[in-house]
Amino acid sequence: MANDAILVNSVVGQRPDLEITDHGSDWLFTVCAIMGVSTLAFMGLAFRKPQTERLFHYITAAITCTACIAYFAMGSNLGQTPIQAEFVRPYSSEVYAAGTREIFYARYIDWVITTPLLLLDLMLTAGMPTSTILATMFADEVMVVTGLIGALVETRYKWGFFTIGCAAFFFVVYEILVDGRRHANALGGAPKKAFNLGGVWLVGLWFLYPIAWGLCEGGNVIHPDSEAIFYGILDVLAKPGFGIILIMLHRNINAADLGLHIRQPGQGLPRTEKHGHHATEGPGPNVGSTTAPNHGV
Repeated sequence: MANDAILVNSVVGQRPDLEITDHGSDWLFTVCAIMGVSTLAFMGLAFRKPQTERLFHYITAAITCTACIAYFAMGSNLGQTPIQAEFVRPYSSEVYAAGTREIFYARYIDWVITTPLLLLDLMLTAGMPTSTILATMFADEVMVVTGLIGALVETRYKWGFFTIGCAAFFFVVYEILVDGRRHANALGGAPKKAFNLGGVWLVGLWFLYPIAWGLCEGGNVIHPDSEAIFYGILDVLAKPGFGIILIMLHRNINAADLGLHIRQPGQGLPRTEKHGHHATEGPGPNVGSTTAPNHGV
């Protein structure tokens, strides 16, 4: 059956001068399928584990599930809006001097949910303190939101938002490559290996996203079909790819080794909670601080 999503949804909202073609739509639906199959695989692996050891499987499945929905929207040519390009390139064979370019806000809705979860997967693996995790996730949200605002701005002021987003990104990189590595090294063994490999994989890929943004939403250099391919490959590597690495390396890691106290089904509350001191599931109050000083936030 031919893909007629662009034709069917051409009546939805305003249409840009420059948008994906059927080839771009086919690719976006392919990525949607990859994300969907990955979600089922991660959930299947989760159910082979005790409930106390499913946290990382559930987080990873939530990442790919969210991306699956976003890519379904983008493959259908929905979740987008036309924005006047700052740079009109009349001699470009890619963008054809088009005035308006489609901006997929669905992609940023995906990222605002999934990128903090990717960081949560990674930082819990290193046993990092809750305060550091929250601060890093906030910086990540700033990075995504400023990217979206910049993409929707028609003037050169978009690059101001891009700069703010890059500053937030470098904070995230610091926390992963410097502070996070200290905590992972203190844990040693399998957690150290999982964090170091996952961290280098994720940060290396994330450095390519600002380049993609500059060529697509920012500079209007490449066609939306090429944009779909660029972002799609990055997302497949950064979500299912990262998830496969993380879940494989977590085979020999127990949640308790990372300071995560998750009760078994039917298990009673800790004695401290019974006496009025409220204990909660999740990282312990001193995760990462008993074995290594916290030099981060």
